[in-house]
Amino acid sequence: MMWTKLTIDTTVEAVDLISAFLDEKGVEGVMIEDHVPLTEEDKAAMFVDIPLVDGVDDGTAKVSCYIDDSFNIETLRADIAAELTRLEAFIPVGSKNITLSNTEDKDWRNNWKQFFHPIRLYDDIVIKPTWETVEDAKPDDIVIEIDPGIAFGTGSHETTKLCIGQLKKYLKPGDTVFDVGCGSGILSMIASRLGAGFVHGMDIDELAVRASEENAKLNHMGEDKIKFSCGNLLADNYIGKGTTFQLDRSTIKETQHLDVDRQYDIVVANILADVIVPLSAVIGPYLKDDGYFITSGILDVKENDVTDAMKANGFEVIDVVHMNDWVSVIGRKK
Repeated sequence: MMWTKLTIDTTVEAVDLISAFLDEKGVEGVMIEDHVPLTEEDKAAMFVDIPLVDGVDDGTAKVSCYIDDSFNIETLRADIAAELTRLEAFIPVGSKNITLSNTEDKDWRNNWKQFFHPIRLYDDIVIKPTWETVEDAKPDDIVIEIDPGIAFGTGSHETTKLCIGQLKKYLKPGDTVFDVGCGSGILSMIASRLGAGFVHGMDIDELAVRASEENAKLNHMGEDKIKFSCGNLLADNYIGKGTTFQLDRSTIKETQHLDVDRQYDIVVANILADVIVPLSAVIGPYLKDDGYFITSGILDVKENDVTDAMKANGFEVIDVVHMNDWVSVIGRKK
């Protein structure tokens, strides 16, 4: 089946009315592009850190939708043009330009695989999909296989690279590692291959835990060396509440599957600054004295929030590493 992408050049002010009109015409779902900056409330609701980008809100917007062959495209286009002319009497609607382009209905579930190839993160660390071979493999390579169909990350993002670099720097053979927010398990598996005696990966998402377990099996890693569990070290109502780092310990949730009696040589957390900040107040009991708290997922504009939180909660900040807009902060438990 062929789909037609229909795009309307308009204004931010007219977006809602145009979207409502398309809905009345039977169009299911629209995509809106604009330059309106996100508010702090928007960012908190999205639960993601977004790098600062250049650009000024000029009031323009694009409304796009995908139309299948059950629609008469030219009739719909004429109806949209007439509606834009009608709306123009009440609000600015912009250029009113309508463009059409065709796209083939492909097997998107599997076709994306052609874009995922082995990634060499460092001279000796390679992440590869299960269906690929490493053409430039070296005898001392650490090769991690993953199935991105069940995973949440490939290791190519700067924040993951930063964490891997710090694991290579601070992890000693036989060290125990606690990976908080393990995602697809890449950091846990790399820590194990770097010589960790035992690695515990934890995530609040059961799907992430399942993905990590499957990826560990793909790499022939047994539970005596690496295990994963679902848990949350922080109260749900505390995550994403800004950069305040004084945490009321009564808000800490019990984590059913966490080995609370174990202390680790290294805790690694590649999450977000707004999670790392309160996490720094509760992670101490899981670290041995002089243990390392390796963090990443931090935008450079939030670096001071994280370093302040670490210092306020018994850590000495011993290393800060930058990569583009991202920062890794390493603390040592005093």
